[in-house]
Amino acid sequence: MNILMRPTLLRMAAVMLCCGAVGVQAQTLRQLYDAAHGYDAALQRAQARARASLAQADQSQAGLLPQLALQTGAQRNRLDMRMTGVSSGSGGHYNVWDSALIGSQPLYRPANRIAWDQGKKQAELAQTQLGAAEQDLIVRLSQACFDVLAAEDALRFVLALKEAVAKQLEAAQRNFDLGNATITDSHEAQARFDLARAQEITAQNDLHVKRLALDQLVGQNGSQPRPLALPVTLPAPQPDNAEAWVNLAIDQHPALAQARMALDIARLETDKAKAAHLPTVDMQVSVSQSRYPDGNPALIGMTPGSRYRTTSASVGVVLNWPLFAGFALENRVRETLALQDQARADLDDIERTVSQATRAAFFGVQSGLSQVQALEAAEQSSLTALQANQLGYQVGVRINIDVLNAQSQLYQTQRDLSQARYDALLGLLRLKQSAGVLTPNDLLPIDQLMK
Repeated sequence: MNILMRPTLLRMAAVMLCCGAVGVQAQTLRQLYDAAHGYDAALQRAQARARASLAQADQSQAGLLPQLALQTGAQRNRLDMRMTGVSSGSGGHYNVWDSALIGSQPLYRPANRIAWDQGKKQAELAQTQLGAAEQDLIVRLSQACFDVLAAEDALRFVLALKEAVAKQLEAAQRNFDLGNATITDSHEAQARFDLARAQEITAQNDLHVKRLALDQLVGQNGSQPRPLALPVTLPAPQPDNAEAWVNLAIDQHPALAQARMALDIARLETDKAKAAHLPTVDMQVSVSQSRYPDGNPALIGMTPGSRYRTTSASVGVVLNWPLFAGFALENRVRETLALQDQARADLDDIERTVSQATRAAFFGVQSGLSQVQALEAAEQSSLTALQANQLGYQVGVRINIDVLNAQSQLYQTQRDLSQARYDALLGLLRLKQSAGVLTPNDLLPIDQLMK
Protein backbone atom coordinates (compact mmCIF):
# COMPACT_ATOMS: atom_id res chain seq x y z
CA MET A 1 0.00 0.00 0.00
CA ASN A 2 1.26 3.46 -0.81
CA ILE A 3 2.24 5.11 2.46
CA LEU A 4 0.78 8.41 1.22
CA MET A 5 -2.70 6.80 0.97
CA ARG A 6 -2.70 5.50 4.55
CA PRO A 7 -3.74 8.79 6.26
CA THR A 8 -6.59 9.21 3.78
CA LEU A 9 -7.90 5.71 4.44
CA LEU A 10 -7.67 6.24 8.18
CA ARG A 11 -9.68 9.45 7.87
CA MET A 12 -12.30 7.64 5.78
CA ALA A 13 -12.57 4.97 8.47
CA ALA A 14 -12.99 7.68 11.09
CA VAL A 15 -15.79 9.24 9.06
CA MET A 16 -17.60 5.90 8.80
CA LEU A 17 -17.16 5.22 12.50
CA CYS A 18 -18.36 8.64 13.64
CA CYS A 19 -21.21 9.05 11.20
CA GLY A 20 -22.46 5.47 11.29
CA ALA A 21 -22.07 3.59 8.04
CA VAL A 22 -25.36 2.75 6.42
CA GLY A 23 -25.92 -0.99 6.66
CA VAL A 24 -28.52 -3.52 7.61
CA GLN A 25 -29.11 -1.75 10.93
CA ALA A 26 -30.33 1.44 9.23
CA GLN A 27 -34.07 2.01 9.61
CA THR A 28 -36.68 3.80 7.56
CA LEU A 29 -38.74 6.65 8.94
CA ARG A 30 -41.83 4.44 8.96
CA GLN A 31 -40.03 1.77 10.99
CA LEU A 32 -38.85 4.34 13.51
CA TYR A 33 -42.37 5.82 13.66
CA ASP A 34 -43.86 2.41 14.40
CA ALA A 35 -41.37 2.01 17.26
CA ALA A 36 -42.16 5.47 18.64
CA HIS A 37 -45.93 4.91 18.30
CA GLY A 38 -45.88 2.26 21.01
CA TYR A 39 -43.47 4.15 23.27
CA ASP A 40 -44.13 7.89 23.11
CA ALA A 41 -45.60 9.17 26.37
CA ALA A 42 -47.52 12.06 24.78
CA LEU A 43 -49.31 9.71 22.40
CA GLN A 44 -50.07 7.21 25.16
CA ARG A 45 -51.54 10.06 27.21
CA ALA A 46 -53.81 11.01 24.30
CA GLN A 47 -54.86 7.38 23.87
CA ALA A 48 -55.74 7.10 27.57
CA ARG A 49 -57.72 10.34 27.37
CA ALA A 50 -59.67 8.98 24.40
CA ARG A 51 -60.52 5.78 26.27
CA ALA A 52 -61.63 7.80 29.29
CA SER A 53 -63.88 9.95 27.10
CA LEU A 54 -65.52 6.86 25.61
CA ALA A 55 -66.23 5.56 29.11
CA GLN A 56 -67.56 8.98 30.10
CA ALA A 57 -69.92 8.95 27.13
CA ASP A 58 -71.26 5.57 28.26
CA GLN A 59 -71.77 7.01 31.74
CA SER A 60 -73.90 9.84 30.37
CA GLN A 61 -76.26 7.29 28.80
CA ALA A 62 -77.08 5.95 32.26
CA GLY A 63 -79.53 8.82 32.81
CA LEU A 64 -81.83 7.24 30.19
CA LEU A 65 -81.62 3.63 31.33
CA PRO A 66 -83.43 1.79 34.14
CA GLN A 67 -82.10 2.03 37.69
CA LEU A 68 -82.41 -0.86 40.15
CA ALA A 69 -81.43 -0.94 43.83
CA LEU A 70 -81.68 -3.48 46.65
CA GLN A 71 -82.18 -2.29 50.21
CA THR A 72 -82.07 -4.48 53.30
CA GLY A 73 -81.72 -3.93 57.01
CA ALA A 74 -82.41 -5.30 60.50
CA GLN A 75 -83.97 -3.54 63.51
CA ARG A 76 -84.29 -4.30 67.21
CA ASN A 77 -87.44 -2.64 68.65
CA ARG A 78 -88.99 -2.24 72.08
CA LEU A 79 -92.72 -1.61 72.50
CA ASP A 80 -94.57 -0.48 75.63
CA MET A 81 -98.37 -0.23 75.40
CA ARG A 82 -100.43 1.31 78.24
CA MET A 83 -104.10 2.14 78.33
CA THR A 84 -105.75 4.82 80.43
CA GLY A 85 -107.39 3.37 83.53
CA VAL A 86 -105.49 0.10 83.24
CA SER A 87 -102.83 -0.47 85.82
CA SER A 88 -100.79 -2.86 83.74
CA GLY A 89 -99.55 -2.65 80.16
CA SER A 90 -98.08 -4.94 77.54
CA GLY A 91 -95.21 -4.88 75.11
CA GLY A 92 -91.71 -6.24 74.79
CA HIS A 93 -88.78 -6.55 72.40
CA TYR A 94 -89.07 -7.80 68.88
CA ASN A 95 -86.86 -7.95 65.70
CA VAL A 96 -87.70 -6.79 62.19
CA TRP A 97 -85.89 -7.67 58.96
CA ASP A 98 -86.72 -5.37 56.04
CA SER A 99 -85.78 -5.80 52.37
CA ALA A 100 -86.90 -3.95 49.27
CA LEU A 101 -86.21 -4.02 45.55
CA ILE A 102 -86.69 -0.56 44.03
CA GLY A 103 -86.54 0.26 40.34
CA SER A 104 -87.16 3.29 38.19
CA GLN A 105 -87.29 4.06 34.48
CA PRO A 106 -86.98 7.63 33.18
CA LEU A 107 -89.88 8.33 30.83
CA TYR A 108 -89.30 11.98 30.09
CA ARG A 109 -85.99 13.60 31.08
CA PRO A 110 -84.84 16.01 28.32
CA ALA A 111 -81.78 17.15 30.28
CA ASN A 112 -80.51 13.58 30.53
CA ARG A 113 -80.84 13.03 26.77
CA ILE A 114 -78.93 16.24 26.11
CA ALA A 115 -76.23 15.08 28.54
CA TRP A 116 -75.92 11.86 26.52
CA ASP A 117 -75.49 13.90 23.32
CA GLN A 118 -72.78 15.90 25.08
CA GLY A 119 -71.00 12.71 26.11
CA LYS A 120 -70.93 11.48 22.53
CA LYS A 121 -69.51 14.82 21.41
CA GLN A 122 -66.83 14.62 24.10
CA ALA A 123 -65.84 11.17 22.83
CA GLU A 124 -65.55 12.52 19.28
CA LEU A 125 -63.47 15.41 20.60
CA ALA A 126 -61.06 13.02 22.31
CA GLN A 127 -60.68 11.01 19.10
CA THR A 128 -59.83 14.21 17.24
CA GLN A 129 -57.25 15.09 19.88
CA LEU A 130 -55.78 11.62 19.47
CA GLY A 131 -55.46 12.16 15.72
CA ALA A 132 -53.68 15.47 16.35
CA ALA A 133 -51.28 13.74 18.75
CA GLU A 134 -50.45 11.12 16.12
CA GLN A 135 -49.72 13.83 13.55
CA ASP A 136 -47.54 15.62 16.08
CA LEU A 137 -45.59 12.40 16.68
CA ILE A 138 -44.91 12.05 12.94
CA VAL A 139 -43.43 15.55 12.85
CA ARG A 140 -41.42 15.10 16.06
CA LEU A 141 -40.05 11.76 14.87
CA SER A 142 -39.09 13.18 11.47
CA GLN A 143 -37.47 16.19 13.13
CA ALA A 144 -35.38 13.92 15.37
CA CYS A 145 -34.31 11.73 12.42
CA PHE A 146 -33.40 14.71 10.24
CA ASP A 147 -31.45 16.24 13.13
CA VAL A 148 -29.36 13.08 13.36
CA LEU A 149 -28.78 12.96 9.61
CA ALA A 150 -27.87 16.65 9.44
CA ALA A 151 -25.46 16.22 12.35
CA GLU A 152 -23.85 13.25 10.59
CA ASP A 153 -23.44 15.30 7.42
CA ALA A 154 -21.95 18.20 9.38
CA LEU A 155 -19.41 15.90 11.01
CA ARG A 156 -18.53 14.32 7.69
CA PHE A 157 -18.01 17.73 6.08
CA VAL A 158 -15.86 19.05 8.92
CA LEU A 159 -13.68 15.92 8.77
CA ALA A 160 -13.23 16.48 5.03
CA LEU A 161 -12.39 20.12 5.70
CA LYS A 162 -9.84 19.16 8.35
CA GLU A 163 -8.21 16.72 5.94
CA ALA A 164 -8.05 19.35 3.18
CA VAL A 165 -6.61 21.95 5.57
CA ALA A 166 -4.06 19.41 6.78
CA LYS A 167 -2.89 18.90 3.20
CA GLN A 168 -2.71 22.65 2.73
CA LEU A 169 -0.70 22.93 5.94
CA GLU A 170 1.75 20.31 4.66
CA ALA A 171 2.09 22.16 1.37
CA ALA A 172 2.64 25.48 3.11
CA GLN A 173 5.29 23.99 5.39
CA ARG A 174 7.00 22.31 2.44
CA ASN A 175 7.05 25.54 0.43
CA PHE A 176 8.46 27.39 3.44
CA ASP A 177 11.21 24.82 3.81
CA LEU A 178 12.04 25.27 0.12
CA GLY A 179 11.99 29.03 0.46
CA ASN A 180 9.00 29.49 -1.83
CA ALA A 181 6.64 30.87 0.86
CA THR A 182 6.71 32.77 4.13
CA ILE A 183 6.05 31.40 7.58
CA THR A 184 2.74 33.32 7.49
CA ASP A 185 1.25 30.70 5.17
CA SER A 186 2.04 27.97 7.69
CA HIS A 187 0.57 29.96 10.57
CA GLU A 188 -2.62 30.66 8.63
CA ALA A 189 -3.02 27.00 7.70
CA GLN A 190 -2.29 25.93 11.29
CA ALA A 191 -4.96 28.33 12.59
CA ARG A 192 -7.52 26.95 10.16
CA PHE A 193 -6.55 23.39 11.10
CA ASP A 194 -7.03 24.13 14.82
CA LEU A 195 -10.39 25.73 14.05
CA ALA A 196 -11.42 22.63 12.10
CA ARG A 197 -10.49 20.43 15.06
CA ALA A 198 -12.66 22.59 17.34
CA GLN A 199 -15.53 22.33 14.86
CA GLU A 200 -15.05 18.57 14.76
CA ILE A 201 -15.43 18.32 18.55
CA THR A 202 -18.58 20.43 18.41
CA ALA A 203 -20.02 18.33 15.59
CA GLN A 204 -19.28 15.07 17.40
CA ASN A 205 -21.00 16.31 20.55
CA ASP A 206 -23.99 17.60 18.58
CA LEU A 207 -24.34 14.25 16.83
CA HIS A 208 -24.19 12.41 20.16
CA VAL A 209 -26.94 14.63 21.64
CA LYS A 210 -29.16 14.26 18.57
CA ARG A 211 -28.82 10.46 18.64
CA LEU A 212 -29.74 10.39 22.33
CA ALA A 213 -32.87 12.44 21.57
CA LEU A 214 -33.89 10.03 18.80
CA ASP A 215 -33.27 6.98 21.00
CA GLN A 216 -35.40 8.49 23.75
CA LEU A 217 -38.24 9.17 21.32
CA VAL A 218 -38.36 5.68 19.79
CA GLY A 219 -37.49 3.81 22.98
CA GLN A 220 -34.49 1.90 21.67
CA ASN A 221 -30.73 2.37 21.60
CA GLY A 222 -28.64 2.71 18.46
CA SER A 223 -31.40 4.06 16.22
CA GLN A 224 -29.99 4.86 12.79
CA PRO A 225 -32.18 6.53 10.14
CA ARG A 226 -31.27 6.04 6.51
CA PRO A 227 -29.57 9.05 4.87
CA LEU A 228 -30.65 10.70 1.65
CA ALA A 229 -29.49 9.10 -1.58
CA LEU A 230 -27.66 11.86 -3.47
CA PRO A 231 -28.28 13.37 -5.90
CA VAL A 232 -31.89 13.81 -4.88
CA THR A 233 -34.89 15.66 -6.31
CA LEU A 234 -37.15 16.85 -3.52
CA PRO A 235 -40.91 16.65 -4.11
CA ALA A 236 -42.99 19.80 -4.42
CA PRO A 237 -46.26 20.28 -2.51
CA GLN A 238 -49.36 19.06 -4.28
CA PRO A 239 -51.56 20.96 -4.92
CA ASP A 240 -49.18 23.81 -5.71
CA ASN A 241 -51.59 26.48 -4.47
CA ALA A 242 -51.75 28.12 -1.06
CA GLU A 243 -55.52 28.68 -1.02
CA ALA A 244 -56.18 25.02 -1.82
CA TRP A 245 -54.18 24.06 1.27
CA VAL A 246 -56.01 26.67 3.35
CA ASN A 247 -59.40 25.30 2.28
CA LEU A 248 -58.19 21.81 3.14
CA ALA A 249 -57.05 23.01 6.56
CA ILE A 250 -60.40 24.69 7.29
CA ASP A 251 -62.18 21.43 6.53
CA GLN A 252 -59.86 18.96 8.31
CA HIS A 253 -57.49 20.65 10.75
CA PRO A 254 -57.82 18.94 14.17
CA ALA A 255 -57.79 22.22 16.08
CA LEU A 256 -60.71 23.54 14.03
CA ALA A 257 -62.60 20.27 14.43
CA GLN A 258 -62.08 20.47 18.18
CA ALA A 259 -63.26 24.08 18.27
CA ARG A 260 -66.41 23.19 16.32
CA MET A 261 -67.15 20.32 18.69
CA ALA A 262 -66.56 22.61 21.67
CA LEU A 263 -69.13 25.04 20.23
CA ASP A 264 -71.62 22.18 19.74
CA ILE A 265 -71.05 21.08 23.34
CA ALA A 266 -71.61 24.67 24.54
CA ARG A 267 -74.89 24.82 22.61
CA LEU A 268 -76.01 21.55 24.14
CA GLU A 269 -75.12 22.91 27.57
CA THR A 270 -77.46 25.85 26.91
CA ASP A 271 -80.22 23.46 25.83
CA LYS A 272 -79.65 21.42 28.98
CA ALA A 273 -79.88 24.54 31.16
CA LYS A 274 -83.17 25.49 29.50
CA ALA A 275 -84.46 21.95 29.95
CA ALA A 276 -84.11 22.33 33.71
CA HIS A 277 -87.41 24.29 33.62
CA LEU A 278 -89.26 21.31 32.14
CA PRO A 279 -91.03 18.58 34.12
CA THR A 280 -89.62 15.09 34.43
CA VAL A 281 -91.60 11.87 34.44
CA ASP A 282 -90.34 8.59 35.91
CA MET A 283 -91.92 5.22 36.37
CA GLN A 284 -91.17 3.66 39.75
CA VAL A 285 -91.60 0.04 40.80
CA SER A 286 -90.89 -1.43 44.23
CA VAL A 287 -91.30 -4.73 46.04
CA SER A 288 -90.70 -4.83 49.81
CA GLN A 289 -90.95 -7.43 52.54
CA SER A 290 -90.78 -7.23 56.36
CA ARG A 291 -90.09 -10.29 58.51
CA TYR A 292 -90.95 -10.59 62.22
CA PRO A 293 -89.11 -13.65 63.51
CA ASP A 294 -90.32 -13.03 67.10
CA GLY A 295 -93.76 -11.67 66.30
CA ASN A 296 -95.01 -8.12 66.76
CA PRO A 297 -96.77 -7.34 70.07
CA ALA A 298 -98.24 -4.19 68.52
CA LEU A 299 -100.57 -6.25 66.33
CA ILE A 300 -103.82 -7.01 68.12
CA GLY A 301 -104.84 -10.61 67.89
CA MET A 302 -101.38 -11.82 67.01
CA THR A 303 -100.12 -14.60 69.17
CA PRO A 304 -96.99 -13.43 71.00
CA GLY A 305 -93.83 -15.05 69.65
CA SER A 306 -95.37 -16.20 66.38
CA ARG A 307 -93.41 -15.54 63.20
CA TYR A 308 -94.89 -13.80 60.23
CA ARG A 309 -94.00 -11.54 57.30
CA THR A 310 -95.62 -8.87 55.17
CA THR A 311 -95.02 -8.30 51.45
CA SER A 312 -96.05 -5.29 49.43
CA ALA A 313 -95.57 -4.18 45.83
CA SER A 314 -96.21 -0.90 44.07
CA VAL A 315 -95.95 0.62 40.63
CA GLY A 316 -96.56 4.20 39.67
CA VAL A 317 -95.57 7.27 37.70
CA VAL A 318 -93.96 10.28 39.36
CA LEU A 319 -94.12 13.81 37.92
CA ASN A 320 -91.61 16.40 39.11
CA TRP A 321 -91.97 19.95 37.85
CA PRO A 322 -89.64 22.65 39.22
CA LEU A 323 -91.59 25.88 39.57
CA PHE A 324 -89.15 28.29 41.22
CA ALA A 325 -85.52 27.84 42.30
CA GLY A 326 -84.54 31.35 43.33
CA PHE A 327 -83.62 32.41 39.76
CA ALA A 328 -80.86 29.78 39.70
CA LEU A 329 -82.13 28.24 36.46
CA GLU A 330 -82.45 31.60 34.72
CA ASN A 331 -78.92 32.63 35.70
CA ARG A 332 -77.58 29.26 34.57
CA VAL A 333 -79.05 29.87 31.12
CA ARG A 334 -77.38 33.29 30.99
CA GLU A 335 -74.07 31.70 31.95
CA THR A 336 -74.25 29.03 29.25
CA LEU A 337 -75.16 31.61 26.59
CA ALA A 338 -72.05 33.61 27.49
CA LEU A 339 -69.91 30.47 27.34
CA GLN A 340 -71.44 29.69 23.96
CA ASP A 341 -70.35 33.12 22.69
CA GLN A 342 -66.86 32.42 24.05
CA ALA A 343 -66.69 29.11 22.19
CA ARG A 344 -67.79 30.82 18.96
CA ALA A 345 -65.08 33.48 19.38
CA ASP A 346 -62.50 30.75 20.01
CA LEU A 347 -63.56 29.03 16.78
CA ASP A 348 -63.15 32.25 14.79
CA ASP A 349 -59.73 32.89 16.30
CA ILE A 350 -58.50 29.35 15.63
CA GLU A 351 -59.76 29.49 12.04
CA ARG A 352 -57.78 32.68 11.40
CA THR A 353 -54.69 31.24 13.07
CA VAL A 354 -54.87 27.98 11.11
CA SER A 355 -55.33 29.82 7.81
CA GLN A 356 -52.33 32.04 8.47
CA ALA A 357 -50.17 29.11 9.66
CA THR A 358 -51.08 27.05 6.59
CA ARG A 359 -50.17 29.85 4.21
CA ALA A 360 -46.91 30.38 6.06
CA ALA A 361 -46.14 26.65 5.88
CA PHE A 362 -46.85 26.56 2.14
CA PHE A 363 -44.65 29.55 1.35
CA GLY A 364 -42.02 28.13 3.70
CA VAL A 365 -41.90 24.93 1.65
CA GLN A 366 -41.60 26.87 -1.59
CA SER A 367 -38.84 29.01 -0.12
CA GLY A 368 -37.05 25.92 1.20
CA LEU A 369 -37.10 24.19 -2.18
CA SER A 370 -35.77 27.35 -3.86
CA GLN A 371 -33.05 27.61 -1.23
CA VAL A 372 -32.01 24.01 -1.91
CA GLN A 373 -31.68 24.77 -5.62
CA ALA A 374 -29.68 27.92 -4.89
CA LEU A 375 -27.35 26.10 -2.49
CA GLU A 376 -26.82 23.28 -4.99
CA ALA A 377 -25.66 25.87 -7.49
CA ALA A 378 -23.54 27.52 -4.79
CA GLU A 379 -21.95 24.19 -3.93
CA GLN A 380 -20.90 23.65 -7.53
CA SER A 381 -19.60 27.22 -7.74
CA SER A 382 -17.70 26.85 -4.47
CA LEU A 383 -16.11 23.63 -5.67
CA THR A 384 -15.07 25.27 -8.93
CA ALA A 385 -13.68 28.25 -7.01
CA LEU A 386 -11.71 25.95 -4.72
CA GLN A 387 -10.22 24.07 -7.65
CA ALA A 388 -9.31 27.35 -9.34
CA ASN A 389 -7.65 28.67 -6.17
CA GLN A 390 -5.72 25.44 -5.68
CA LEU A 391 -4.45 25.63 -9.25
CA GLY A 392 -3.64 29.30 -8.86
CA TYR A 393 -1.72 28.58 -5.67
CA GLN A 394 0.35 25.95 -7.45
CA VAL A 395 1.30 28.33 -10.24
CA GLY A 396 1.85 31.23 -7.85
CA VAL A 397 -1.05 33.55 -8.73
CA ARG A 398 -2.98 32.75 -5.54
CA ILE A 399 -1.80 32.74 -1.95
CA ASN A 400 -2.44 30.21 0.80
CA ILE A 401 -5.23 32.19 2.48
CA ASP A 402 -7.22 32.18 -0.76
CA VAL A 403 -7.24 28.38 -0.79
CA LEU A 404 -8.16 28.20 2.89
CA ASN A 405 -11.05 30.62 2.40
CA ALA A 406 -12.31 28.63 -0.57
CA GLN A 407 -12.18 25.42 1.47
CA SER A 408 -14.13 27.01 4.32
CA GLN A 409 -16.69 28.42 1.90
CA LEU A 410 -17.24 24.97 0.34
CA TYR A 411 -17.63 23.37 3.79
CA GLN A 412 -20.14 26.00 4.89
CA THR A 413 -22.13 25.66 1.67
CA GLN A 414 -22.28 21.87 1.90
CA ARG A 415 -23.42 22.02 5.51
CA ASP A 416 -26.11 24.61 4.71
CA LEU A 417 -27.28 22.55 1.72
CA SER A 418 -27.60 19.41 3.82
CA GLN A 419 -29.65 21.25 6.45
CA ALA A 420 -31.78 22.91 3.78
CA ARG A 421 -32.72 19.55 2.24
CA TYR A 422 -33.91 18.17 5.57
CA ASP A 423 -35.72 21.41 6.40
CA ALA A 424 -37.56 21.23 3.06
CA LEU A 425 -38.67 17.64 3.70
CA LEU A 426 -39.78 18.54 7.21
CA GLY A 427 -41.61 21.56 5.80
CA LEU A 428 -43.66 19.29 3.56
CA LEU A 429 -44.73 17.25 6.57
CA ARG A 430 -45.54 20.39 8.56
CA LEU A 431 -47.63 21.67 5.66
CA LYS A 432 -49.70 18.49 5.68
CA GLN A 433 -49.98 18.75 9.45
CA SER A 434 -51.22 22.34 9.10
CA ALA A 435 -53.87 21.08 6.70
CA GLY A 436 -54.78 18.23 9.07
CA VAL A 437 -54.11 15.50 6.48
CA LEU A 438 -50.76 14.13 7.71
CA THR A 439 -50.70 10.33 8.06
CA PRO A 440 -47.92 7.76 8.65
CA ASN A 441 -48.13 6.81 4.97
CA ASP A 442 -46.74 10.25 4.12
CA LEU A 443 -43.40 9.00 5.40
CA LEU A 444 -43.18 6.38 2.63
CA PRO A 445 -42.36 8.82 -0.22
CA ILE A 446 -39.54 10.24 1.92
CA ASP A 447 -38.25 6.74 2.66
CA GLN A 448 -38.01 6.22 -1.11
CA LEU A 449 -35.53 9.10 -1.24
CA MET A 450 -33.29 7.40 1.32
CA LYS A 451 -30.47 4.95 0.67
